[in-house]
This record gives sequence, C-alpha cells and structure tokens, in this order.
Amino acid sequence: MAADNRHQNEELLAVRRADGESRTLAASLPRLVLEARRIAANVIHGMHGRRRAGTGESFWQYRRFVSGEPSQRVDWRRSGRDDHLYVREQEWEASHTVWIWPDRSPSMAFASREARDSKLERGLIVAFALAELLVAGGERVGVPGLMNPTGSRAVIDKMAQAILHDEATRASLPPSFVPSSLAEIVVLSDFWSPMAEITTMLAGLASSGAHGTMIQVVDPAEETFPYSGRVEFVEPEAGSVITAGRAESWASDYVARVTLHRDQIRAETNRLDWLFSTHTTSRSAAELLLFLHAGMMVSKGGGRSTVKAGRSA
Repeated sequence: MAADNRHQNEELLAVRRADGESRTLAASLPRLVLEARRIAANVIHGMHGRRRAGTGESFWQYRRFVSGEPSQRVDWRRSGRDDHLYVREQEWEASHTVWIWPDRSPSMAFASREARDSKLERGLIVAFALAELLVAGGERVGVPGLMNPTGSRAVIDKMAQAILHDEATRASLPPSFVPSSLAEIVVLSDFWSPMAEITTMLAGLASSGAHGTMIQVVDPAEETFPYSGRVEFVEPEAGSVITAGRAESWASDYVARVTLHRDQIRAETNRLDWLFSTHTTSRSAAELLLFLHAGMMVSKGGGRSTVKAGRSA
C-alpha cells in the first residue's frame, strides 16, 4: 500500500507539473533551443539541400490567404472575384514549404519518472531541430497560425519568439488553414482528442492535396498504464478527476482503447496517404528527427507509401 501511495503521489506531482510547466515555458525555451540545435547538428552532416540558383521566381498558383500573414501579400484583383482572399504563390515558395505544428496544450506537459522529457519539451525540441535541418537543406518552414514560412537561418529563434509571445488558447490540434498542394505538414501531438475532431482536422489540412505526417508523442506511462491500487486520475485540460479503486483492473481496457484509437487514426491517415507513427518520450529525440526527415525525403521522391508507420520513431 505504501508503494502504491508513493506512486500515486508521484503521478499527482506530474499532473501538477503539467499545470505549471506551460506557465514557465519562457524559462525552459533557451534550454530546449540549445538541445534542438545540438541534435540537428549531430544529424545534419552528410545531408544535402535542394537549393538551386534561379529557381522559383515564376508564378505557381493562387492559394487562400492564411490568417496572420501580412496583408500586402493579398492579390486583390484575384480576391475580388469571390468572397475569399488569395495570395500569389511563387513556384519555389509552393514546393519548398513545410508546416510544423507542435501541440502545446496542457496535456503535453505531463511527464512520468520514466520519461526523458515531458511531451511538451520533446515536441518543441523535435520541431525546432526539424526546422533547423529543413532550412539548412533549402526548405521554408512555417508554424500554422503562428509564423509565416521562412528560409531564415535563424528559424529556431523565430519559432521560439513566436511561441513565447503567443497569447492564444493552447489548442490540442492545429488551426484550420489551407496549405499549398505541394506543402508538407508535420503535427506533433499526443492526439488524445476525440476521433471526430481528428478526422475533421485531417480532412481540412489534406483538402488541398498537401501531404503530412502525424506523430503521436506519448509518455511511457500512457503506453503501459503502470498503476495499481487507489489512484486519482486528473484530466489536465478539463480539470475533471476520476478515482480508480483498483487501477490495475483498468489496464487491459485502457490498452484496448488506446489501440483502437490509434487504429482509427492510422486508417484515416492511410486513406489520405499521410504518415502516422508514435514516439515515446523514453526514447531519443534524434531517433524521431531522423524518422521524420527520412519520411519527407521519400515523400518528395514520390514513394511515400513505402514508408511504414509504426512505433519505432
């Protein structure tokens, strides 16, 4: 019983950390940025970009204006034809844009004693490192609803500043926007949202024909459900509390529901020709970074379906 109480206290402390960590993100960002740069530097060697002199000045297509973009980018002549605002997109801009969205909602701040980082920390580290890697290879990187695509070598600093000054509610899923049909989208989240919301999000992001990768970032405790005895489970976003008298009796049902949820997500991403994989925070961030980069290279080469999504990232 004493061991169970100790374990329960540890998990309650983890939930309190989840409540407070988002408020101290400003103090954590410098460390996360440094870690992201270190990981990116370790994997960037030998990877060559696709930057080509003189490419992409010609007109490619019109796309819908994204909230937060400078108004001077609007093509008013084209926008005057209907009720939407449009931007003239250049060929280089259209074909070299990667949108990265790290979930920063309260549930992401959870970390058990087996984790190397919280889910929030891991998501930000990988998002920063991936942006650094992509920009070094000639890509443009943006954050939906937060930062317009940029090819700046200071992309991590720009992302960190945008996140630091973001006062919007921390949503669990990315905002609705219309990416270019040649854009790539990476979503890093725990994806514990209702399946209906995930399906709607996917349908919106894929409506233009853009390709994407969804990475479910989870804590080891969320994989194995290592609880026993009387345990209080606190939902960090709604604040609701559920008490289990014998938590170990919930384990099999919990694992079955998680498996079903993932199967539903994977079925939807397969239908859209997107990638879906899971990543546990007890594993290394570099492993996930390499997985993401490899998946993007396969996608650019037209062989996305050959990449097997699984639990290895």
